[in-house]
Amino acid sequence: MSAKVGVLTALVVVNIAFIIGWLWAVRRHHLQGRPDLGDVGIGALTTFLDTLGIGSFAPTTALLKFRGKVADELIPGTLNVGLNPAAFVETFLLISVVEVQPTLLASMVASSAVGAWLGAGVVSRMPRRAIQLFMGVALLLAASFFAMSNLGAFPAGGVALGLEGWKFPFAVVVSLLLGALMCVGIGNYAPLMILLSLLGMAPIAAYPIMMASDGMLQPVASLGFFRSGRFSHVTSLGLTVGSFIGVPVAFSILNYVLKRPDGVRVIRWLVTGVVVYAALSMLRSARTESRSAPEVATH
Repeated sequence: MSAKVGVLTALVVVNIAFIIGWLWAVRRHHLQGRPDLGDVGIGALTTFLDTLGIGSFAPTTALLKFRGKVADELIPGTLNVGLNPAAFVETFLLISVVEVQPTLLASMVASSAVGAWLGAGVVSRMPRRAIQLFMGVALLLAASFFAMSNLGAFPAGGVALGLEGWKFPFAVVVSLLLGALMCVGIGNYAPLMILLSLLGMAPIAAYPIMMASDGMLQPVASLGFFRSGRFSHVTSLGLTVGSFIGVPVAFSILNYVLKRPDGVRVIRWLVTGVVVYAALSMLRSARTESRSAPEVATH
C-alpha cells in the first residue's frame, strides 16, 4: 500500500469516527437547532478562500466575531468541527496533484493528528480569557502571513520533494506543534509553507502535506471538542453546509484565478484587513473579561 493510499484510508476512518462522534455529542449534550443563512454564507465564503490557498480559520474567526453569535470560547471547536468536511473534500481532490516524499507525507500527517488530539484536550479546559488572548495573537499572526505572502517575503525554497537527515525529524516535530496550535485557531498553511521552503523543499510540495494534515487533524481535534461539548453545533452545521458550495465553486474557477495572481493578492489584502480588525476585537474582549473578573481577596 502506497503512503498516499494509506493516508487517504486513514482519512476515511477518522472521518467516520468524526460523524459518529458528532451524532454522539448531539445526544450527550442535547444539541439542537438549525443554522441560518449567515452561517451558511460564512462557510461558503471561507471554504472558497481555503481552496484557493488563502486559508479558512482566520477569516471564519473574523466573521464569527463580527456576528457575535458564537461565544469566544466556542470558536476553536466550531472552526475544527464546521470546517472539517471542506478539509476532507479538499484533501481527496488535491493530494494527488503533486508528488511528495511518501514517508514525509505520512509522518507529518500522523504527527499533526497527534498534536491536534493533545491540543484539543488543552483548549477544551482553557478559560474564556485565555482563549481570547490566544486567538487574538493567532489572528495577528495570520494577518502577518497574509501580508508577507502579498509582499513576496516568504522564502523562495528549493526544488526538493522530500527531506533527509536531521531535516526530516525536525519537520515532523514542528508539524506536531502546528497540529496543536490549530486547536486555538492558528492555521497551518503559511507556517508549513515557510518551514518546508526554509528546509529546501519546493513550495508546491507543501500543498499535499498541508491538505492532508488539515484533513487528518481537524476530525481528530473535533473528537476532543465533541467530548467536552465546547463548540457551536448550529454554526458548525452552517459552516458544513456552506462548504459544499464554496469548495466546488472554487475548484471550478481555480485554474482561471491562478492565471491571474493579482486577483488572489487583492482578496488576500482584503482578508488581511478583516482579520486584523477581528484580532484587535478579540484582544479587546480579553481585556474587558479581565476587568470584569471578580477580584480575589488577599490575606
